[in-house]
Amino acid sequence: MAEIRERPPEPFTLRLRRYDPASGEAPYWDEHTVELEPHRSVLEAILQARDRFDGSIGIRCSCRQAICGSCGVRINGEPALACHTHLDAAKDSARGGVIEVEPMGNMPVLKDLIVDMDAVHWKKIRRVTPWLLPKEPVPEREYLVPREAMVDVTQTMACIQCGACVSDCLSMEVDPGFIGPAALAKSYRFVGDPRDDQHRERLNDLAQDPQGIFDCTHCFKCVEACPKDVNPMGQIMRQRRIATGDFHIKDPNNGKRHEAAFTTLVRDNGLLWEAELLPRSYGGNSWWGKFAPAAGKELLNSLPAIIRALLRRKVTPAAALKPHRIPPTDRKNVRAIYDKVEGREQRLELNLYIVGEDEAPPPPAVTADAGAAPAAAASGTATATVDAPSAADTATAPEETAAPQPSAAPQPSAAPEPSAAPEPSAAPEPSAGPEPSGDSEAGESR
Repeated sequence: MAEIRERPPEPFTLRLRRYDPASGEAPYWDEHTVELEPHRSVLEAILQARDRFDGSIGIRCSCRQAICGSCGVRINGEPALACHTHLDAAKDSARGGVIEVEPMGNMPVLKDLIVDMDAVHWKKIRRVTPWLLPKEPVPEREYLVPREAMVDVTQTMACIQCGACVSDCLSMEVDPGFIGPAALAKSYRFVGDPRDDQHRERLNDLAQDPQGIFDCTHCFKCVEACPKDVNPMGQIMRQRRIATGDFHIKDPNNGKRHEAAFTTLVRDNGLLWEAELLPRSYGGNSWWGKFAPAAGKELLNSLPAIIRALLRRKVTPAAALKPHRIPPTDRKNVRAIYDKVEGREQRLELNLYIVGEDEAPPPPAVTADAGAAPAAAASGTATATVDAPSAADTATAPEETAAPQPSAAPQPSAAPEPSAAPEPSAAPEPSAGPEPSGDSEAGESR
């Protein structure tokens, strides 16, 4: 085994965002250079700068093992755990080799790199009733639930409440009242739990709220930011599907109607016809939807945005009114996909904690054919698929070990081959001894 050698300490320059609201001064940048091994974390570099240069640097930390989530910051503009980011990796992604560290976004700054998570993050967590509301009657011992159901909610339970997804959420940046990805992912922890008795009530509450599950813009920023692969956006989308597909909840945000209009347009045309999306979402899922009073009102409210798009030539009247369609053959293939998915008796929810991967499993290994097996034996080579005993082989393994293999008799037919000459020497080899024991072990394990 090769020896792992640690690289010697190197200089790393940190550019810290400093701010103290109590001082009344504006935020400013503060640079410090520390010497540490490249595999050390950014958190260690910040703590060294605080110990050696400026003891007033403020940062929150605890476990230093990416478990507590306390040291969430922005490193080079991206949310990350300071204890989980190596200095060499941070330097490689930095502009000019200077590592920039800022406090997380969408939360007020208390001091330097410390943000007020109570004001935003924890307040929104409390909004979704983050505890189990058990079914009645409560069993005397424990609930019996399917294993898959508990593995499913394990993904949301992996959240360490670091706030990285909240820091990068674009919806919260535009609408601070949005419940947010962390709280909505926490909500699925109980919506997906079969022991909870308030699934519909929880989803109806979050669907009726204008800043609930339908306020997510589907931007994937929280998915990229999460250090524990919780996939907050995926949990939000699953709650949408359960609310609209299973409980048929109709919300004032037009989430259910918008989803139906979106999927119908793609099914019929092969791609999205955006000019039809808005009137169908408010007026009805057909071409006549635009004549409904609700759709007309929404179109009037959107008129300023439509006029700006026309003036900037982002869209033309002909392109907006003409259906966007792909060729008929391709549309047929798209409809086939819809038919396959919608034809399933049960909706398939992709959760990597259960299926393990988001791609089809590889095909099974192709075993050597009957004609290739004697050739492989004659040349003294064998593949794992040829050597691996089948269930039938292991069943007769003890009997085969007492007698020579019958397949050894035809071997002289390979005499003209150069590799056939060493074949007789294979008999006295002691290495042939362990092979029967391997079969017998397989039989015993069976």
